[in-house]
Amino acid sequence: MKRHSKNMLQGPLFSSIIFYTIPIILTSVLQLLFNAADLVVVGRFCGSLSVAAVGATGSLTNLIVTLFVGLSVGAGVTVAHALGSHEDQVVHRTVHTAIPTALVCGMILTIIGISISEPLLRLMDTPENVLPLSAVYMKIYFAGITFSMVYNFCASILRAAGDTKSPLIFLSIAGVVNVLLNLFYVTVLHMNVAGVALATTISQGISAVLVVIALMRRQDACALKLSKMRLYKPQLMKMLRIGLPAGIQGSLFSVSNVIIQSSVNSFGDTFIAGNAAAANIEGFVYVTINAFSQTAVNFTGQNAGARQYDRVRKILWICLGSVAAVGLGVGLTAYFLGPRLLSIYITDSAEAIAYGLVRLGYICIPYFLCGLMDVSTGALRGLGAAMSPMIISVLGVCGIRIGWISTIFQIPQFHTPECLFFSYTISWAVTFLIQLLAFLLIYRRQVRRYPASDHIQPLCS
Repeated sequence: MKRHSKNMLQGPLFSSIIFYTIPIILTSVLQLLFNAADLVVVGRFCGSLSVAAVGATGSLTNLIVTLFVGLSVGAGVTVAHALGSHEDQVVHRTVHTAIPTALVCGMILTIIGISISEPLLRLMDTPENVLPLSAVYMKIYFAGITFSMVYNFCASILRAAGDTKSPLIFLSIAGVVNVLLNLFYVTVLHMNVAGVALATTISQGISAVLVVIALMRRQDACALKLSKMRLYKPQLMKMLRIGLPAGIQGSLFSVSNVIIQSSVNSFGDTFIAGNAAAANIEGFVYVTINAFSQTAVNFTGQNAGARQYDRVRKILWICLGSVAAVGLGVGLTAYFLGPRLLSIYITDSAEAIAYGLVRLGYICIPYFLCGLMDVSTGALRGLGAAMSPMIISVLGVCGIRIGWISTIFQIPQFHTPECLFFSYTISWAVTFLIQLLAFLLIYRRQVRRYPASDHIQPLCS
């Protein structure tokens, strides 16, 4: 598997960043296709009510899962720093700590998800005709969430080591299986949303097994030996120090999205269906730009670990420029193709398609601002900063959105979908500017604290 790895410490940056990012984009798109296949199949064979049922679970599952997925970010940054400073023993211990951590997180999530999914759906004012199907989907999804945890941790390690192609290959295999199982369970066994949830779970299990095998076959410090798995306290603490704030940030983002979803639910099931389909299309735009954030994390992490600060600075600007161009292009494309794309998901409601197009217009077109925010956040984490990006993002994104919904959105003339979705644009722009300033300040501090001529020692923040 080492043949897939890219050297982040030497060579031209722009081409290396682009070729490293493309497989991440494709991998993330395939991950989204799991859910897209769910929506398309139930939309075509079960109707818009089933689309609403699956869509109503999105923000809630993200709320529960994101906290634990953030720990995989910590694992990746820890590996990247150790690789940059040539600390093979630290890499070995991080890898063998990460997998047991993923298993524990998965078991905890299964218990939590199955136990509280239906009460939370009720708390979000999910319509009564949607709730039973949504609850079934969530319970099956969380029953197999451990597979997703293992995949995310292992893939994070591979990317930190420069390998973005292996996760793409594995998800390609799993994605084909997912689509075939979707069709079988829904059209042959008539299992509705339960069938698509089961298909997604099985597919995630396949990708998890493949990515574990990939780590076991490596010949470098990232090689996994199952018999040596254990929790190494220093590496676990660093993973938690970096990953837990990332997870908390993601969860609090999800809190604001849950609040927004509750506001969406107030417009009725037709609007929920259109919003769910549009959000799924929007997801493809998001993962395209978020891939540059993952690139910024790992390139910055390895070069910060090696004290190559000139490259660290260049990495930020290249990623910012790239994500702005790609985000604007993809966002506009999604909007102008919106009617055709939405009709793939929804075949029985022109009104739902019209509602979906409203969301695409207000979120997809300015989505490049979200990309700028994510890249600056990723670069901060790559430097080893943990609390500052979390605090800035929580106050900037969650604070603005929740404040907007609690005040302006409550005014009768502004109680509209357009006003609701505009809160995204404002929160992205403000948060990006503050994150960029924070990066420049922390970057200068680290250059002074850890000059390149010093003996390389672990980064702290």
